[in-house]
Amino acid sequence: MAPTGGRSPFQISLRASQRRLLKAQARGQAAPWRVVVRARIVLDAAAGLPNALIARRVRVAPNTVLKWRKRFFEEGFQGLRDRKRPGRPRVFPAAVVACAKAVACELPATRGVPLSRWSLGELRQQLIATGLVDDISTTTLWRWLDADAIKPWQHRSWIFPRDPEFAAKAGVALDLYEGGFAGRALGADEFVISADEKTSIQARCRCHPTLPPGQARMMRVEHEYQRGGALAYLAAWDVHHARLFGRCEPSTGIEPFGRLVAQVMTVEPYASAERVFWVVDNGSSHRGQASIQRLEASTRICA
Repeated sequence: MAPTGGRSPFQISLRASQRRLLKAQARGQAAPWRVVVRARIVLDAAAGLPNALIARRVRVAPNTVLKWRKRFFEEGFQGLRDRKRPGRPRVFPAAVVACAKAVACELPATRGVPLSRWSLGELRQQLIATGLVDDISTTTLWRWLDADAIKPWQHRSWIFPRDPEFAAKAGVALDLYEGGFAGRALGADEFVISADEKTSIQARCRCHPTLPPGQARMMRVEHEYQRGGALAYLAAWDVHHARLFGRCEPSTGIEPFGRLVAQVMTVEPYASAERVFWVVDNGSSHRGQASIQRLEASTRICA
């Protein structure tokens, strides 16, 4: 190879299409920096600049200029791509990785381990105890699990339905949410309200008012507060029209729930609606036939 300060034996001549593409790469704002550098090297080389000058202009080592100049001379644009590297040899076979993921997806109780979920430390001990691996780090286990589509550490709580008529009862509510009842679509003057109650909400009063954000200053919220006791929040949500009604009460019960119903049913369009369906849970304040009769008598709701 010729010295970097002399005339290079790899003289590059570009076609117009090649020059346009290289200029686009050299000016690309979103392109990786390595792509920009290689394109600039080839453009300067095609302009007849020596390697030493190109290195100073692009701010790389002269050997780097020589490398990419030679590659483009011999292979064209294909030579500017990164070549595959062998990398570090695999320490664990693919079958071991798959078995470790399978164990992570099992419930610990199936292996006699008194845990609800695996931790990385417990999983590591289990894999070593079963002889799957002689030793393994929790970091490696995390990397394997994080790269997989199944995330065994994620969980979701749910309640198993115990009512034998659950499907039939739930079907009525699901049909209402979808916009139908008794096999027909709801009319324009029929509404669906979903209501629930949240108990034991701590009422806090800040000792000083919150200050809005200003120039070079974030919003400021007073740290100290005074307790106002525990309150209950009752909310009603119009499922199909995205309207929310809410109120705070000292506690839950028949009368607080009745006030929530009155808050909704005394305003339009619910006051003059043909029917308003209320979907509620099995709370004592709105459960059973007595609750249905009470609501029908006071508001003409078909519950």
